[in-house]
Amino acid sequence: MRNILVKVHPSKSNLKKKNQLAWKIAEIASDNAKINKDAIDMVINRIIDNASVAIASYNRKPVISARQMALAHPRKNGANIFGLSPKIKVDCEWAAWANGTAVRELDYHDTFLAADYSHPGDNIPAILAVAQQKKCNGIDIIRGILTGYEVQVNLVKGICLHEHKIDHIAHLGPSVAAGLGTLLRLKTETIYQSIQQALHTTISTRQSRKGEISSWKAFAPAHASKLAIESVDRCMRGEGAPSPIYEGEDSIIAYVLSGPGKKYKVPLPRVNEPKKAILETYTKEHSAEYQSQALIDLARSLNKKINRLSEIKQIVIETSHHTHYVIGTGANDPQKMDPNASRETLDHSIMYIFAVALEDGEWHHVKSYTPQRAKRKSTISLWRKITTREKKKWTKKYHNKNPNKKCFGGKVIIKMKNGSTISDEINVADAHPAGKKPFGRKEYIKKFKTLTNGIVSKKETERFLKCVQNLKKLKAKDLKGLNIEIMPEARKKSKKLIGIF
Repeated sequence: MRNILVKVHPSKSNLKKKNQLAWKIAEIASDNAKINKDAIDMVINRIIDNASVAIASYNRKPVISARQMALAHPRKNGANIFGLSPKIKVDCEWAAWANGTAVRELDYHDTFLAADYSHPGDNIPAILAVAQQKKCNGIDIIRGILTGYEVQVNLVKGICLHEHKIDHIAHLGPSVAAGLGTLLRLKTETIYQSIQQALHTTISTRQSRKGEISSWKAFAPAHASKLAIESVDRCMRGEGAPSPIYEGEDSIIAYVLSGPGKKYKVPLPRVNEPKKAILETYTKEHSAEYQSQALIDLARSLNKKINRLSEIKQIVIETSHHTHYVIGTGANDPQKMDPNASRETLDHSIMYIFAVALEDGEWHHVKSYTPQRAKRKSTISLWRKITTREKKKWTKKYHNKNPNKKCFGGKVIIKMKNGSTISDEINVADAHPAGKKPFGRKEYIKKFKTLTNGIVSKKETERFLKCVQNLKKLKAKDLKGLNIEIMPEARKKSKKLIGIF
């Protein structure tokens, strides 16, 4: 690995392409690096993981909206939509839109946290859709996904968007563009221009994850992916982009991020070095913001130690800066304490999440979020006794550069009405690679079968799992097998939503 120094340069300096971050990303996206075996296995795991959550969200309103929009753009040689017959095909950018929304809706797939946030699995729907339309093969998909993960993970390590209230999809646009460049074996120049266009068009604010959080949280990554596909299409036709997009005098760094005086260091593999960043990422056992995963596990264990939750006087969660200010009381969002809040808001409230997990001793991707569950009197009472506070110890652990020592947990201090105190802490979620029960292929398959139970037939389940685990050997004609068709009786009748398309 190497560290790329990235800073603003005045126009008169005429910064050479080879010294620009977008070019260096394009170089690794167009190289001939060997593929790491463990990385291949993880690509398969994440395709299974994405399929799990996409199918589980099939009948949810944002997913229905995205699917109906996609179906208005049929294409004979296009791409498939999760849940529908593989005979149904649409333009690949619209398949990416529909499938990307389905994958993101439940907040239940993989994550990587460092200087910024990300869900690298968001790269997969776009890469798979383009692969289906452009008749790529399984190895092409593996290479494309590994590039997407590599670029996004390393941008997240090096450039913090959150401190400037810029949404993390600004790292997804370039990573999807780079992944598509690898998938389609494009020239370095074409990928370079595509990355710049994709970044330029995917800048948006973090208001999408603040206050009253709406369904846009689910749409946002799909939107970035769709724009990235269109950017690559234009650049394949010979079009250029605003350049240099990161280092220019009026660039993203100069006027959106930290300004001309800031120097960023972005780690990247060397040209032809195997891409293994996917192995640093982690999925979710629970359908909620990743920083709540370990605390849900801790709440489950504390449930067995406290006989009468009504005797709790106060709960304090000591945790990292990010957890406190994003999903804790440090966010100063009254909506995070509101029983009438949207599901999207509740899954970004550690106070709500911890209260429910402590009461129930478990977490469910549907039952834990129902309006009835959120309005339960005992839950509201417990919920409002919870506060968070930042502790430097946990912030330091959160930012540890060693992936084996990086932590996303916290310490919980429960004060009882009788004056006694119960406390416990946890470093990482049980499902984390360093946790008590790390996710392996067996757990990914179990998650798939659990989430698709009653939605996908046993025959279809076994067919899909056999197909995806043979990813390395899949030919272009086999890629439709990576789609999953749900049972007709599992499709809830939905009203046709009228729009422009």
